Amino acid sequence: MTHSTTISRIERLEIITARLKSDEPSTIGEIAKEIGVSVRTLNRDIKLLKDQGLPIDTEIGRGGGVRLDRHWGIGRINLNYSEAVDLLISLAVAEQMNSPLFMAHLKSVRHKLTASFSPSMKNKVNGLKARILIGESASQFVLSEFISPNRRTVEKIHQAFLMLRKIEIVYCAENGDKTKRIIEPHFLLLSYPVWYVLAWDQLRNDVRTFRCDRIIRIQSSDNNFKLLSVAHFKNSLEGINAI
Repeated sequence: MTHSTTISRIERLEIITARLKSDEPSTIGEIAKEIGVSVRTLNRDIKLLKDQGLPIDTEIGRGGGVRLDRHWGIGRINLNYSEAVDLLISLAVAEQMNSPLFMAHLKSVRHKLTASFSPSMKNKVNGLKARILIGESASQFVLSEFISPNRRTVEKIHQAFLMLRKIEIVYCAENGDKTKRIIEPHFLLLSYPVWYVLAWDQLRNDVRTFRCDRIIRIQSSDNNFKLLSVAHFKNSLEGINAI
């Protein structure tokens, strides 16, 4: 087989795969004619795609129907690292809400997602649920000045939270003052729809609470911290619920 023939077949397999994924009704004859190959060649290509794991159903008989299994996409979702972290935190929120509507398959989804992480990461991932706190809904006063934080800020907070890493932030207080802080994001609290970071603040040398939408700049670091218990943040939690 020449190199040009090999390339031709690779391109042909990509065309066949795209054609099947379009979910349009097709027959062996129709696809073979579109691609410009014989039915025999197309059948060999389909067999190769099946061997590679693509779930293709073929119907023998007049017309020779061919299609992808209707569940072909299940189990084939590829997530990047940031997407996986965001999904894990969302699952932890849903589990903490303990709603029967959300609980049917959450555990199995989390287990499958956790399995995609390296062994060194699994302990951190398994501890996420206990570090997500659900409080009362935000007051009208808080909502009146709330602005959703930008995606990049949320992404960096999530990653530092999961990895137990310190972050440097510029924080805007209620009165408009801006200060630079180095914080340890120990817990996340949802006071719907507002998120808070319960953190150790190196500037104040004490625990502090930061509203995510007031973090106007964030810088990641490679410096890790040791997790504190939620008891350290008791006063902070009471203060948020009192707003």
